[in-house]
Amino acid sequence: MELIAVFATIVLLVVLIAWLNIHPFLAFLVAATAGGIALGLPLEDIPASLQKGIGGTLGGLAAIICLGAMFGRLVAESGAAQKISDVLMAAFGKKYLTWALMFTGFIVGIPLFYNVGFVLLVPLVFSIVYQYKLPAVYLGIPLLAALSVTHGFLPPHPSPTAIVPMFNASLGLTLIYGLIVAVPTMILAGPVLARYLKDIHCEPIKTFAAEKRARDDLPSSWNCFATALLPVVLIAGFTLVPTTMAQASFAKSVVLLIGDPMVVMLLALAIATYTLGLSRGMKMSALSDMYSSAIKDVAVILLIVAGAGTLKQVFVDSGVSTDIGDLLQGVKLNPLVTAWSIATVIRVCLGSATVAGLTAAGIVAPLAALPEVNPNLLVLSIGAGSLMCSHVNDSGFWMYKEYFNLSLKDTFRSWTLMETVVGISGLLGVLILDTII
Repeated sequence: MELIAVFATIVLLVVLIAWLNIHPFLAFLVAATAGGIALGLPLEDIPASLQKGIGGTLGGLAAIICLGAMFGRLVAESGAAQKISDVLMAAFGKKYLTWALMFTGFIVGIPLFYNVGFVLLVPLVFSIVYQYKLPAVYLGIPLLAALSVTHGFLPPHPSPTAIVPMFNASLGLTLIYGLIVAVPTMILAGPVLARYLKDIHCEPIKTFAAEKRARDDLPSSWNCFATALLPVVLIAGFTLVPTTMAQASFAKSVVLLIGDPMVVMLLALAIATYTLGLSRGMKMSALSDMYSSAIKDVAVILLIVAGAGTLKQVFVDSGVSTDIGDLLQGVKLNPLVTAWSIATVIRVCLGSATVAGLTAAGIVAPLAALPEVNPNLLVLSIGAGSLMCSHVNDSGFWMYKEYFNLSLKDTFRSWTLMETVVGISGLLGVLILDTII
C-alpha cells in the first residue's frame, strides 16, 4: 500500500508540472503534502516535515549555488568565456573545430549554469558557421554535449551538488570521478556523434549571431583559463591533500577549512573579482550589481531544489524510504543501474534534468547506505539518467530547436539523440569506474 502511495505521489507531481503547468516548487509542495497524507503521517506533523526538507536540503547548498552563479556571470560578462573560445579555436584549427567547441563548452560549462552557457556560447557557434560555411548542427552538438555533461555530472551545478549531501558522498571525489566519466562521454556524444549529423542542414536565426568583443577588450589567456578552472582545481586538490597529512594537525585543519566547497567557491569568487574585474578597471559597484542579478537568475533553481527536499523528507519521515530501500536491495539489478533507471523514467515524464535528479535521489537514498555502493558513483549514475531522452517537455529541447531553426524531426534526431548518448555513455562510464575503484 505504501508503494502505491509513493507511485501516486510521483504521478501527481508529473501531472502538476507536465500537464497543468504548475511551477515545480509549488508542485513539489502540493505533491509532498498529498504524499504525507497518503503515507499516514499525522496531519499536524506534515508542515514540520516540509520545513525540515527545505532547510535540510538547502543548508550550505544555497551558498554554493549562489556563489557559483556569481562566478559564472563574471566569467561571461568579463569576456573570459569568449577568450577561452578564441584560444581553443586557434589551437585546434578548422579541421578539429568540433573538438575545439567541445572543450570550449566543457571549460566554460564548469562555472556556468546550463542555460547561461547555452545563451552565451551558441551565438559563438553561429559566428563560426557563417565564417567556415559548415553545418550548424555539426558544430553545435559537441559544444552542447559538453554543457550537458557538466550540468549533469559536475559540481557546482545544482543537481549533483544537492545530491552529494543526501548520500553523504564527498563533493571532491564526486567531482574527480565525474571528470573521469565526463571526458569520454562528451567525446562520444560530441565530435563522434556530430560526424553522423552533417546531413542536417539549417539556417540559424541571425538574431543570435554573437556580438564579439574587441580583442583588446578581452582578458589575457592565462587569466581566463586559470580563473575559470580555479574552482575545479581547488575542490579536487583539497580533496586529495588531507590524505597525505598527519591526523589532528593544525595544517590539516587549515586545509579542511579552506577545502570546504563553500569556502572554495567564496575564495574563487574573491580571486576572480580581482583578476577579471577590479584589475581590469571594473568598479565594485558594477560587480555587486552583476552578482545581484546572478542571484536572481538562480532563485528559481533554489526553489526547485528546496521543493524536492520536501518530497524526500516526507518519504523519510513516513518510513517508506526505508521500505523502498529494503525493496531495492531485493532487486537483482546493480544499484547504480537501478538509480539510473529511476532517474531516466522521471526525466522522460517531467523534462527537467534537475527535478529528475533530485526526485530520483530522494527515492533511492537508502541505496547509498549499502556497503557495496559507492555513494559518489551513485550521484553520477543519477546524473546520467537525468539527462536521458530529452523531448518536448524539456525547455532545453525547445531552446535548441528555435536557436538552430530546426524541424521537430531534426531536433529529435540530433538533440534528443545526443542527450540519450550522454545518458547511456555516462552510465557505462560509471559502471566501468565501479569495477576499478
